[in-house]
Amino acid sequence: MGHAAAGVTARERRTDVDFALIGHQESWRAAADVLAVLRGAERAPLPDEEIREIFPWIPPRAVCKVEVTSATGAKARGLYIDCFIPPDHLDCEYVHDNIGRVRAAAACAINAGARVVSLGGFSSILIEGNFHQLPERTDTIFTTGNTLTVAFIVQGIRKMCALEGREISRSTLLIVGATGDVGSGCARCLAPFVKRVIICARNPERLRTLAAELEADGTAVEIATRLEQVPCAADIVICAASLASPSLRLGCVAPEAIICDAGYPKNLSPCGDTPGAHVFFGGLGQIAGGLSFMPDFKGVLNRHPFPDVAHGCLLEGMALALARRFEPFSQGRGFITRERVEEIETIAALHGIHLAPLFNAEGPLEGMRTSKTERCSPVFQD
Repeated sequence: MGHAAAGVTARERRTDVDFALIGHQESWRAAADVLAVLRGAERAPLPDEEIREIFPWIPPRAVCKVEVTSATGAKARGLYIDCFIPPDHLDCEYVHDNIGRVRAAAACAINAGARVVSLGGFSSILIEGNFHQLPERTDTIFTTGNTLTVAFIVQGIRKMCALEGREISRSTLLIVGATGDVGSGCARCLAPFVKRVIICARNPERLRTLAAELEADGTAVEIATRLEQVPCAADIVICAASLASPSLRLGCVAPEAIICDAGYPKNLSPCGDTPGAHVFFGGLGQIAGGLSFMPDFKGVLNRHPFPDVAHGCLLEGMALALARRFEPFSQGRGFITRERVEEIETIAALHGIHLAPLFNAEGPLEGMRTSKTERCSPVFQD
């Protein structure tokens, strides 16, 4: 990569680092775009074969500085650190190597002096129940960011129900990946407001534990370890499973169901048979004060049809930095409650961080269509 790939210098990393964001790319196209910026516009793009060959050898590192502006006018400064996990290395075969990459990225954040660090995408999934695997540190705090992700998923479900004229109290809610931190948080937040909840995940013991918790609060709950076991068609679906690629096929949804794909990578298979369903990408927020990057990675590390949009897991770290609350707001698995969700919503809203406009692979869903030349996007996905 040479000098053109230097990205952020050691001196820059030690200056005013309020937060760090740890992430990775979900596709080879995105990975190629990251390398193109790091190499510089004067260099010819690398062939796809060469990108796939060299990418696994790139160590985790800070690739750009980030500045976020609050609605109050306050600013926080940070870094985006890429794990450089190859997009086709996200399945269980590579868990050991990927945990090592997250640890190395975490060490970058600690060495930079970051005060709070958000974990995005599989870095959050790998660490949410294993914070002891992170490097030793004194002043650097880590959060999965999952609480704000849950907040934006729940807000998105409510907004889609309003747009489609649905009464959420009459709905059957299916959560795929229900025993994960995000899935279980969504269950706790939405269960009191729907007619019935179906929770689906691979681990039957965790399913029974979550079901008992929800039933104790008066919720009608059914469980399934495979989608084929789902007992009835759901009309609201949250997909929050830990999948290495978009491979989920839903055969258990009602006509015109509302489906939130909150996965990173996305959960739903492009070939999935969900005719008439209303799909949106969930867990995303928008920063009213804006984001800036150096070097400029806008539109490279992520692709949204709206500006200043990021995933909730990364926005949580930014919101905490703006609020000067350097604390591990989201850690572990299964501790996200409605009260904690409301708390992080309040913190984020104070600084102008709100639910992003709803969209899916075909574009915006709220009558806010933009031309291709008007579409811009900041960096990150979880």
